[in-house]
Amino acid sequence: MQPYELFIGLRYTRAKRRNHFISFISMISMLGIGLGVMALIVVLSVMNGFQKEIRARILGVTPHLQVMSDSGQLNDWQHVLGIVARDPEVRAAAPYVDGQGMVSLNESVQGVMVRGILPDAEQRLTGLGDKMKNGALGDLRAGSFNIVLGVDLARALGAHVGDTVLLITPQGQITPAGMLPRLKQFHVAGIFEIGMSPYDNALALINLEDAQKLYRMGNSVSGISGSLHNLDLAPQVAYKLEDKLPKDTYATDWTRQNANYFSVVAMEKRMMFIILSLIVLVAAFNIVSTLVMAVTDKQADIAILRTMGASPRSIMQIFMVQGMLIGLIGMATGVIGGVLIALNIGTIVPFIEQLFGVHFLSKEFYYISELPSDLQKADVFVVAGMSFLISLLATLYPSWRAAKIQPAEALRYE
Repeated sequence: MQPYELFIGLRYTRAKRRNHFISFISMISMLGIGLGVMALIVVLSVMNGFQKEIRARILGVTPHLQVMSDSGQLNDWQHVLGIVARDPEVRAAAPYVDGQGMVSLNESVQGVMVRGILPDAEQRLTGLGDKMKNGALGDLRAGSFNIVLGVDLARALGAHVGDTVLLITPQGQITPAGMLPRLKQFHVAGIFEIGMSPYDNALALINLEDAQKLYRMGNSVSGISGSLHNLDLAPQVAYKLEDKLPKDTYATDWTRQNANYFSVVAMEKRMMFIILSLIVLVAAFNIVSTLVMAVTDKQADIAILRTMGASPRSIMQIFMVQGMLIGLIGMATGVIGGVLIALNIGTIVPFIEQLFGVHFLSKEFYYISELPSDLQKADVFVVAGMSFLISLLATLYPSWRAAKIQPAEALRYE
């Protein structure tokens, strides 16, 4: 047994109509809602994939947590390192030295960000050793004055493993001829590739002790890097550490250091959601048109139902069932199609590229050359709920008009 409103609403949806144009508009409404829902799920999954990929590449060389001094040099860094390492959320911690310079080879000169590291500790922090194209990160031994370059930086210099480059630092030394920059020869021990232009183009790694000598820092370092078991807790851990650190030091985390990247991606995701929601909204207007014409087409039936004792509320529910069924079918079709495409986008996009002989994300112009996808259940539920709500609201006015039809007026010319 089922309520007669539901029975009649389902029967109206399945029945053949005298006006075939109404059936055509109903089909267009279903397809429009399905297309909008599918597009929303796929686009949000791709945006999630880009955000996840960018975050992974940034954190491939950037630590989750950094502790620095207001003066730019951390003198008692062993004490600070102990404070950071003892935190239960910190997986690994190590000192580092940051500096600027210029690398020269033959007639090529490139500006670089120089970072002094401990190779073993850096591997535990960021796994940078896994991104080496040539050579090994462990070759950065103290006193060897070896250097590891980003792949694009090495290409611009024309440098290969085994070459000798000249590193020029802005910290000058006073000579009888005046202030001259400091020069030091380094041997290229390896080349890495992160996949992010700011690092591949301008980052050079040397041993921590070599960096301390090069920049005349004595036993001081620029700061302490830390990696966490759960990188999403970085802001909370940084805030908690500041209460334990010395007064002249402070803690920062990866969310603040790279806020621009992630805020742009988040803004683009919100805008794409709003823009693509208009597809569902347009399809909902088609539902309104379908039901208005259905009400006109069924005026005699409505009048008969009213004379048999059906209340205006029951008439309204009959047409709401009809409109909601159109929305549910469109939503279900879109969810199934969107989920299938989002889960298989890594196969679909290469097939389309091969079929038409194009490449959507060329390695020459984009950081990410493959279209990533990260399907999240929350996005699917939000999109499905939003489309269902829009479909429900679209049924209210036509159903209200049906409930206002007077039997005598509707049957006058029958």
